Amino acid sequence: MKLLSGFLLFFSLQSLHAQDIIKLYDGVAPGSENATWKEQVSTQNMFNTEVIYNVTEPSLMAYLPPKHLTTGTAVIIAPGGAFHTLSINSEGIDVAKYLNSIGIAAFVLKYRVAPSFTEDPVKELMSKMGDSKSLDAENAPYVKQATQDGIKAMEYVREHASEMEIDPNKIGFMGFSAGGTLAMSVAYSAPQSSKPNFLAPIYAYQPAVLGSEMPAAKTPIFITVAGDDQLGMMPMSISIYEKWYEAGQPAELHIYEKGGHGFGMRQQKLPVDTWYERFGDWLWTQGLRDKIRPSKYEKIYGQWEIAQGNKEDGNKLKNDMGGIKRYADANKRDKGKKIKAVLIGDSITDAWYSLDSSFFQKNNFIGRGISAQTSSQLLIRFRQDVIDLKPEKVLIHIGTNDVAENTGPYSPELTVGNIESMIDIAQKNGIEVVLASVLPATKFEWRLGLGDKSDEILKLNTRLKALAKIRGLKYIDYHTPLKNAGNGMDPDLAKDGVHPTMKAYAIMGKLVLDALK
Repeated sequence: MKLLSGFLLFFSLQSLHAQDIIKLYDGVAPGSENATWKEQVSTQNMFNTEVIYNVTEPSLMAYLPPKHLTTGTAVIIAPGGAFHTLSINSEGIDVAKYLNSIGIAAFVLKYRVAPSFTEDPVKELMSKMGDSKSLDAENAPYVKQATQDGIKAMEYVREHASEMEIDPNKIGFMGFSAGGTLAMSVAYSAPQSSKPNFLAPIYAYQPAVLGSEMPAAKTPIFITVAGDDQLGMMPMSISIYEKWYEAGQPAELHIYEKGGHGFGMRQQKLPVDTWYERFGDWLWTQGLRDKIRPSKYEKIYGQWEIAQGNKEDGNKLKNDMGGIKRYADANKRDKGKKIKAVLIGDSITDAWYSLDSSFFQKNNFIGRGISAQTSSQLLIRFRQDVIDLKPEKVLIHIGTNDVAENTGPYSPELTVGNIESMIDIAQKNGIEVVLASVLPATKFEWRLGLGDKSDEILKLNTRLKALAKIRGLKYIDYHTPLKNAGNGMDPDLAKDGVHPTMKAYAIMGKLVLDALK
């Protein structure tokens, strides 16, 4: 096994980046000595996605997360394609990118598949799909080869774990359709030293050739499938779940009503579109998402709470939508004091006070931020957290989580309307209002499926600036001094692209002091 181009001879594996290729065998893979076909790519096919076929040289495509996000957890990803093709993007690379965003190292496995004899492997495969028994028989030797490749991938990642900041006891195996078959086969047949620590078969197929020996060690499993799967994978997923449950193994099963077969990372405007977020949640419950290097903010609040919304702060909508309980005691303590200004907002405001409370204290400011909140939630608690305290001024800074759709689909009209309602309430009570822009951001780690929303943030800031002008309010433009060329924030200003560092807060602090003179 070696990295192509002699990579290991010159650099540490820690410097791996997307698409570094790790060859699993030195020379020809055992069993493929007589293979005459060569690996190819198909982009125009009935699957409407790029697929790889005629794989004879198994390899891993390594995707390591940014250093500040690293958790030590890794997942080997096996794309599907009925052991004839590999859906390399939707069931491979796109999954790896999501996992990287939550600090998980990912390795997309290109395993051996049955040969295709035309330039349209998908059409060729579809002609065989009507006879499952015949297809299983044809695939049988390649399932065995693929299993060898999967075990070899496990061996490689575990052997080189320390070089890539991976915990050798936190290596999982995820597979889609035929890749799910491969994941289960590795779990059943690999020697103990090469068995995965956890599994994620996604709409997995289990042919008769697959073994059935349960892992003896604890091996949590996460299973996902759609009820309308055209290939009938739903009963098979239930069967896997029942087997794990009856063996006393940790198991979680998600069955979506709609989604069909092969949903992967596709967006269909259905609940199944966010299945990968549920997988991310499950990784938390298994203790697989704690960062190796948590920020000071994450140490204060706990990493789960930062990612999901602090439960004690009332961000569970069904219990306390506005988060009124969070500052109830503090409001009793501060009521009657002479307060220069209340800074109200979301986690950006919350973290600011936690990281630099002296800025608030010496300027007679009070922080009233709650992680993950939107403008709708802010409006609910505005009277308790601002009006009842009777400050001279209030700085309203909200909008990031509106755009991120934390409490539902984003509506700029609703967001601006909520902010305008807060302005009305404050002015009616003689409190001067200052508006702040939304900070730059190109993506939200907890909502990666939304894609790049930097344009939406720019549009919202344009509306907020116009609103401030119409209402005669001071407006703080955080966006301009913090943005980079892509309208996001560089790591020195926000390690995760959203939450400011102390360097960014210093810039913001000067703007606030100028506005609140």
